[in-house]
Amino acid sequence: MSLTETPLLEVRGITKSFGSQTVVDGVDFTVRRGEVVVLIGPSGSGKTTVLRCLNGLATPDSGTLTFDGGPSLDFAAPPAKADLRALRDRSAMVFQHHNLFPHLTVLQNVTEGPVSAHGVPRAEAVARAEALLARFGLADKRDVYPFQLSGGQQQRVGIVRALALSPDLLLFDEPTSALDPELVGEVLIVLRELAREGWTMVVVTHELGFARQVADEVLFFDEGRILERGAPAQLFTNPAHDRTRRFVDRILRPLQD
Repeated sequence: MSLTETPLLEVRGITKSFGSQTVVDGVDFTVRRGEVVVLIGPSGSGKTTVLRCLNGLATPDSGTLTFDGGPSLDFAAPPAKADLRALRDRSAMVFQHHNLFPHLTVLQNVTEGPVSAHGVPRAEAVARAEALLARFGLADKRDVYPFQLSGGQQQRVGIVRALALSPDLLLFDEPTSALDPELVGEVLIVLRELAREGWTMVVVTHELGFARQVADEVLFFDEGRILERGAPAQLFTNPAHDRTRRFVDRILRPLQD
């Protein structure tokens, strides 16, 4: 897939508060097909909440989301359940802590969504799941349970589960932060492969080396807002804001020492 002029997703004026605390404050950005957009910033800056708003796991207080130039979902009023379901059907989330069903085998975890949520015939869902598991080196794990897997294997199953839904948009919430350091690499390899294949992705991460390699655009969040945005080469080497520079230096300097 190549980048197109028509945005896959337009985010305009998204806000979200929890009680008296505003955690997302007027966020705007655009994601085009085949693009990788990476969200970085300190903990508590609103990145994960924005990601959850993109597929209805969190409901914005205001703002709009527009897929493929179609009708905008306007959060000025509470959205209908059918509209939220339609939003969720466009994307798939890979969580920080895997969120696999512990009582289901790997194969069952991967086929549950397509069969139950999308009505895919079970035989078709199983065939696709087996092909994806084989592709990512998990064919021999199809009948085991999550507790029998390493953290890296669990996260790869989480990615396969998302791919099995054939989403327009893949969402990743700190997919390596819960892993032991030696397991991070195997998950980043999968993400790089997906980026090379042209999957449209929005990724929240502190892995700035990964972001520098695969991102088309990096958004730096601070206190619920996008303080700075740009191509990785620009934002990581010559940021416009001192706040961005301090954050990037704090993350990258230990890696360079």
